[in-house]
Amino acid sequence: MINKITLIITLLIVASGQVQAERIKDLASITGVRSNQLVGYGVVVGLNGTGDKVKSGDFTSQSLRSMLSQMGVKIPSTVQIKSKNVAAVIIHASLPAFASPGQQIDVTVNAIGEASSLRGGSLLMSPLKGADGQIYAVAQGNLIVGGLSASGADGSKVSVNIPTVGNIPNGASVERAVYSPFNEGSTLTLNLHTFDFTTANRLAESINTAVGPQTSHSVNGGSIKVNMPRDPAQRVAFMSLLENLEVRPAQSAARIIINSRTGTVVINNQVKVRPAAVSHGNLTVTINENTAVSQPNALAAGDTVVTAQSELVISEEDKRMFVFDPGVSLDEIVRAVNQVGAGPSDLVAILEALKSAGALTAELIVI
Repeated sequence: MINKITLIITLLIVASGQVQAERIKDLASITGVRSNQLVGYGVVVGLNGTGDKVKSGDFTSQSLRSMLSQMGVKIPSTVQIKSKNVAAVIIHASLPAFASPGQQIDVTVNAIGEASSLRGGSLLMSPLKGADGQIYAVAQGNLIVGGLSASGADGSKVSVNIPTVGNIPNGASVERAVYSPFNEGSTLTLNLHTFDFTTANRLAESINTAVGPQTSHSVNGGSIKVNMPRDPAQRVAFMSLLENLEVRPAQSAARIIINSRTGTVVINNQVKVRPAAVSHGNLTVTINENTAVSQPNALAAGDTVVTAQSELVISEEDKRMFVFDPGVSLDEIVRAVNQVGAGPSDLVAILEALKSAGALTAELIVI
């Protein structure tokens, strides 16, 4: 028997050129202008025997009794409800900024019981609540399920995608608007998606150049305060002007990201290496496990003995030493590693060694 340890690491290198100008709407968001999460509980009916295994006393049975009693149907407590065409579900949706009562939003429906599929089901009227416990939308409609499953009498089963999750496009009607401070006050704050002092300063300068001096200023590396027109009717036109202004964002910090689960290595083009000499080789250990049987002659006294024999083979690849000059770039790192025949796993080891030796100033992130 041969025991082997295999390490597979895929190398992905991202090298970008000069940073291009981007619109403000792609770099920042407005404080208070955001979506809000909604969640609710409901019942899906009309399933073809793929719903929950309803038992007396469980939450699906309680939901059915409560729903039917509200419709004037009273079921005695001694009667046990049995139906495989019903499933209890959790519904969630995102309420966009400035959504008004009467508008439609998409919802996602997830089974929480023993239902095997929601395909073909219909969600009955279900309220959706926000973090404050208030009802902001009501959901209802036919589900669109992208997955399916099938099973045989012998227990075999096949599934495609996830059949217990479905969507209802425009499946919820907004019942309550969310408060927004957009039309209040004389200023507005823009929040960068990525914290950076240089980008924040350039964004403020771009607004001042286009609109006028002292129109905006950086609060910190992530926020920019902008003076807004006091007339609410002019704010939409003013924001339309601002969000289409182009800003050249700052180059990102030198960073190397290693995904330990997938083996992916990402290196941006800001990574530089100080003078260093590197020698790296692979050591492979192979273990063969065999058994030997020692059996005495027919007329000899003794017992048959089984012994284990292990064979160890150690091999080391012949790797050459290579030198990194001062300020070597990403392209030169990759070229040097390829010249000596090193693979992705070798590159990870080299980067970690350079970081430990102080020859690599980039931030090394392992996720």
